[in-house]
Amino acid sequence: MPMVSVTFTANLQRHVTSPPADVAGGTVRDVLEAVFGVNPQVRGYVLDDQGSLRRHMNVFVNGESIADRRGLNDAVADGSEVFVMQALSGG
Repeated sequence: MPMVSVTFTANLQRHVTSPPADVAGGTVRDVLEAVFGVNPQVRGYVLDDQGSLRRHMNVFVNGESIADRRGLNDAVADGSEVFVMQALSGG
C-alpha cells in the first residue's frame, strides 16, 4: 500500500486540530479514512453526511485538484502529497 503525506492548511487547523500525517492508501478516500481513524474530529469538517467532500473543501494530490469529489476514488501513488484546504472567498 502506498505511503502518502497528508497536510491540512493552517486555515482549517484554526477550526480543528489536524496535524500533518503519513498514512497508507491507494485512493484519496483510503488516505482520508486513515487520517480520520487517528483524528476522527476532522471528518466532519472535510466530509458531509453523505461522505462526499464538503462544498467549500478542496483536496489536491501533488498539486492537482481531485476529480472525484463524491467517491474520492482518485488514485494516489507512493510518496504522493495530499493537501486538504478550505476554499477561501472574499470580496
